[in-house]
Amino acid sequence: MPARVPPPLLTRAQYFAAWSRLHGGYDPAAGSRWVRGWLAAAYAGARPLAARGVAPDTVTLLGLVVGAGVPAAFAAGARWPLLGAVLAVLTGAVDGLDGAVAVVSCRTSRWGWLLDSVVDRLTDIALLLALGLLGAPWPLAVAAVLLAFLQEYARARAAAAGRGGVGVVTVAERPTRISVAAVAGVLAAVLPGRAEQIATLVAVAAVVLGAVGCVQLARALRRSLREEAS
Repeated sequence: MPARVPPPLLTRAQYFAAWSRLHGGYDPAAGSRWVRGWLAAAYAGARPLAARGVAPDTVTLLGLVVGAGVPAAFAAGARWPLLGAVLAVLTGAVDGLDGAVAVVSCRTSRWGWLLDSVVDRLTDIALLLALGLLGAPWPLAVAAVLLAFLQEYARARAAAAGRGGVGVVTVAERPTRISVAAVAGVLAAVLPGRAEQIATLVAVAAVVLGAVGCVQLARALRRSLREEAS
């Protein structure tokens, strides 16, 4: 029986088009430079992995392991939060790679989508609750987590219902949550005596951004529902 020949890898333009179809029709070519740059970097990192046959699920689980190190580094104090900042950036990079590997190698699946979504939420918890371990008031850290979950829950329910507007990009997406943890880790390592104040200020910023993001998404979904009803 002849060996199964894997499909050819997607070009960058094909990857952008496939990503758009999987994310509510949001067009990265016409969207923000931040999203476009993020996707271009993900494609550049994913193509060599896909060419070597690395499974997308393996990359996803690696991101979970890396993300779990962030709260541990923050809790250690002193200069260790700098390591937490590095791990936060790495888990973000890996998070962009798993989906990119799946799309580039034409290996997307419902299971992979589910696993990626669950791991994303687990790393969200790790990144934002790490602020509490760094010294932020726990109500603020928990509020940041709840707002992140509210936004993602609303987006998931809208997508499940087949509604438009899901592709809107808010100020509180995954890159923002990763950046929040990374900034807190770097500043706390540079100024260890002010780690609690830094963690509190960053947690406040995370809560404000999370609230704004929820409002942005709600407005986009409401506008979409009105357009569909008219």
